[in-house]
Amino acid sequence: MKHKFILTEYIKQAMSSAEYERLEDGSWCGRIPCLNVITFEASEALCREELQATLEDWILVGLRKGFHIPPVGEIDLCAETAHEPVESL
Repeated sequence: MKHKFILTEYIKQAMSSAEYERLEDGSWCGRIPCLNVITFEASEALCREELQATLEDWILVGLRKGFHIPPVGEIDLCAETAHEPVESL
């Protein structure tokens, strides 16, 4: 599967699997189970925003440090890419 904006698609797919739960104290917990990313915020809206921001940071730090980023669906950010020679363009 080829994606024009692979990072955007990865984030969209990961966020589509997010789960949200209201806690006993009224705050919210958001998590992406397949990636073990979790956040806590005062409202569900803030929790969604913070979860995506945390996911983005998690991806960037992971890639920079050379950690394996698990695939989401068919998108594998760590897959080897084939490069075509510039002359072919």
